[in-house]
Amino acid sequence: MNILSLTTVRELTATIAAIAVPEKGILAADESTGTITKRFEALQIPCTEDSRRRYRELLFTTPNIANYICGVILYEETLSQKTTQGVPFSELLIAQGIVPGIKVDKGLIDLTNHLDEKTTQGLDGLAERLQAYKSQGARFAKWRAVFAISDKTPTKLVVKTNAEDLARYAAICQSVGIVPIVEPEILLDGDYTLDRSIEVSEAVLHSVFHKLNNHKVLLEYVILKPSMVTPGKSKLEFVTSLDIAVATIQVLRRTVPAAVPTINFLSGGQTPSQATKNLNAIHQVKQILPWNLSFSFARALQEPAMKAWLGKVENVKGAQEVFLEQAKSNSLASLGKFAD
Repeated sequence: MNILSLTTVRELTATIAAIAVPEKGILAADESTGTITKRFEALQIPCTEDSRRRYRELLFTTPNIANYICGVILYEETLSQKTTQGVPFSELLIAQGIVPGIKVDKGLIDLTNHLDEKTTQGLDGLAERLQAYKSQGARFAKWRAVFAISDKTPTKLVVKTNAEDLARYAAICQSVGIVPIVEPEILLDGDYTLDRSIEVSEAVLHSVFHKLNNHKVLLEYVILKPSMVTPGKSKLEFVTSLDIAVATIQVLRRTVPAAVPTINFLSGGQTPSQATKNLNAIHQVKQILPWNLSFSFARALQEPAMKAWLGKVENVKGAQEVFLEQAKSNSLASLGKFAD
């Protein structure tokens, strides 16, 4: 039996109540320095600590963004940064009714003796880091594991290893009053079929929830951040949004317990348009489901705004308008009301 103090349970309950909200989703603004550098360089935006800070400030100060965004996943650098006026980003978000979160994994490493398969590092010292992040305002965390699909992968070993690590991370989070986002990402790269994606997605989610149960993680205080069930990128054009919606719901119904309060899909390499249309289609499939279904997008929310900004002060207002419209579109999609 999981033994948590009453204070801890109250903290977890309050955080879930603020995030499992219809019409609202999570902004993933937790790109590592290396990742955001690549995105800036592709648009010829200089990447410095201050340019990254100014970009995140643009997003977080967008007027009325709290109408559509209930939580933001931050990178460690961003959690420590402040606005131009000296307000910590976490305080800025909280003042708007947006819950700050934090990416806590330390990135991918090779699974020894298994070619092209990855596990995630960062469990050592995690409890102590979480306490420090909590003192800075973070109320939920994120840990990402990845699974590549090919003729030989994912192997049973990588599925088991990543599921075990996700469960250990989630248990540590809950023990200190932090809600865990559990993110088992099926990588979009490849030419696998929708049927193969269904097969792998079911196996991964079955393993994840088996391990969560073994580690006595309370599912009422977990956010699941899965991939939508799609074929590989090279075959995406041959399926419809309805195909993806039906496959996704089928997999979730077979694998995810009703106790999980909210499922916030990642976009995972889909274009902003694809991610929004597919989320919308999921909500147009007429089935009664036990979970709140929403989004936790990074590029699918940010890419249009970043292109509108280009690092220029005079573009900030226009970029914020683009970002707000993108957030609104996905809010509507999370209700099945998006009209392209």
